[in-house]
Amino acid sequence: MTAEAPVTRGTGDARALWYTGPGQCGLEPAARSQLQPGDVLVQTLFSGISRGTEGLVLRGEVPMSEWQRMRAPFQAGDFPFPVKYGYANVGRVLDGNPALAGRVVFSLYPHQTVFALPSDACVPVPDGVPAERAVLAANMETALNALWDGKPSPGDHICVVGGGAVGLLTAYVAGRLPGSKVTLVDTNPGRAAVAEALGIGFALPEAAPVDQDLVFHASATSAGLATALKCAGDGTSIVEMSWYGEADVQVPLGADFHCRRLKLVSSQVGTIPADRQARWTYRRRLQTALSLLEDPALDRLISHRIDFEDLPERLPEVLNKTSDVLAALVVYDRDAGQAA
Repeated sequence: MTAEAPVTRGTGDARALWYTGPGQCGLEPAARSQLQPGDVLVQTLFSGISRGTEGLVLRGEVPMSEWQRMRAPFQAGDFPFPVKYGYANVGRVLDGNPALAGRVVFSLYPHQTVFALPSDACVPVPDGVPAERAVLAANMETALNALWDGKPSPGDHICVVGGGAVGLLTAYVAGRLPGSKVTLVDTNPGRAAVAEALGIGFALPEAAPVDQDLVFHASATSAGLATALKCAGDGTSIVEMSWYGEADVQVPLGADFHCRRLKLVSSQVGTIPADRQARWTYRRRLQTALSLLEDPALDRLISHRIDFEDLPERLPEVLNKTSDVLAALVVYDRDAGQAA
């Protein structure tokens, strides 16, 4: 392939997942890609489902005010429907930039079998991170961003309310601070075993610790936010990581909220905190998130595996708010995945 001329590659049989209506999704043929100079052609091995965000997309609960800000980097279509949405893709480079030939890479691409994109939009997966685990990179970015917003210190007693994938990753990274004591709080007692595997404590809401130095809330429920406020010590920050879409949220700001001088701090992965923007790029943050995934204990977060062909049938249940899914891995080719 010469550097001057774009080359069309055989992606005519590529397919992608589309959200087509409230509670509805399907697999559709993907447009044939034209490989431009500097592009790479990627065959997907695995992709990750973001239960919180993609659940809102599937239900059509993305507020109109957020239709532009909520666009995924390589989204096709427009909110509310139909949209091709997703941002946790791990694949192998088939063609294009020689520096990435044959490499396993992470990109913020939706659920699609084969696709072309600029090579600088791909981040090579570190050798110590299996391709399956690498799909957690987007969730790890969210956790990393939240820790930046919370500014924990060594020795802190830290509570994370909400034991989904993002909450668990937040607790995991916080637990690596020297001398820290981290407790995961969740209504599901089954999360205790996962927390133990990650080296962090666990408590049900009624036994949640109090007088904490820092609290993260990631349950996306009003009850969870109330628990987070109760866990906070005087003068403590509660970092709100949940996004509720169009739902109203009850926040108990009466009683002792003001006299205890509690602080409710928003955290959103779409932007890097202002005090880091001069030094950190999105690529550096993603590279860091991938490097934090070398621990095999993190495989406990992948609770479900779904074949790409089965997505339309299984995705509505996976994204149901009541389902007991941590992180769902989409498998595109089991043979190729085992060789990754």
